Amino acid sequence: MKIKVDEDLPRFALQILQDAGYEALSVIDQDMGGWSDTELWNSVQAEQRFLITADKGFGDIRSYTPGTHGGILVLRPNQDGIRALLDLLERVLANYELASLVGTVTIASPQSIRIRRKGI
Repeated sequence: MKIKVDEDLPRFALQILQDAGYEALSVIDQDMGGWSDTELWNSVQAEQRFLITADKGFGDIRSYTPGTHGGILVLRPNQDGIRALLDLLERVLANYELASLVGTVTIASPQSIRIRRKGI
């Protein structure tokens, strides 16, 4: 599964995903840091990747309708800092195969993991 890791996530998130067997690339490694959400989204779509980000704007199902893309995972920790983001990512990976989230908009917080699928 091909994944793009947004620039707002710590570098170690990429390593966690690669260690779990995912083909993950970071926005930073692709010299895409500072790109607008629209430019980033166009790249994600062109590369047919699943996006992992902390940018809550990507959780808007009106703009990113489930079933029309490769999938989005938005990490929304209650605390600032690298550890909180990595903990959420590890929680998602412990409970889901990311392939089962393809086409969804998934919001992970310490309280819940909400999965929005096509037509729901």
